[in-house]
Amino acid sequence: MSDLPHVVLVHGAWADGSCWTAVIESLQAKGYAVTAPQFPETSTEDDVARLRQALDRIDGPVVLAGHSYGGQIITALGPHEKVVALVYVAAFGIDEGESLGQLLGSGPPTPALAHLSTDEQGFGWLPEEDFVSHFAADLDPAQARVLYAVQQPISLSTFEYTMGQPGWKSVPSWYVVAANDEAIPPDAERQFAERMGATTVELDAGHLVMVTHPDTVVELVEQAAKATAAGT
Repeated sequence: MSDLPHVVLVHGAWADGSCWTAVIESLQAKGYAVTAPQFPETSTEDDVARLRQALDRIDGPVVLAGHSYGGQIITALGPHEKVVALVYVAAFGIDEGESLGQLLGSGPPTPALAHLSTDEQGFGWLPEEDFVSHFAADLDPAQARVLYAVQQPISLSTFEYTMGQPGWKSVPSWYVVAANDEAIPPDAERQFAERMGATTVELDAGHLVMVTHPDTVVELVEQAAKATAAGT
């Protein structure tokens, strides 16, 4: 039906696939087939398995885009025959032998994670004040509270997962840095982007870039799609 690659959007922690709504609408209007799976966030291994399940249902090339912890999922997938490009949206892009816990433990907690609470099943939750004021800082508070209400917790085991061969070492990458991010340190995002040799855009934005700046995210996905289709 189309020569365009299929776009798979990978949500992060304390979110679900609906966080990509504006990006999905724009990409579909441009003729792209889009999938935004729901990830269990019970472990990185489980999340990669869900991503593989989604990829198995797709014919042809795929551009993968991940936000926040979603970057961990697309990185941990490693090389995949269908994936032709990776797009990181204010996302983790760690290297082989590293873990999120190691990275986040190297400095004080970011404002969004400062009061993370853990339930008896080992899942982390963000309190409402930190979610609204820091995690979703750029959003209207009413919209931020809706996202808070539907937040999906993440197993803290994901922070101990040690990265194997990262996907970005074998696939061209693009990166959106959120200069005002209060969940992932912006300097860490810049380091991820530089280390992977990503084509990089930096925005004066908070963590939820795909909600506040969907047009920029779509532009970067299109850049990735066209560059890989052209073999560049």
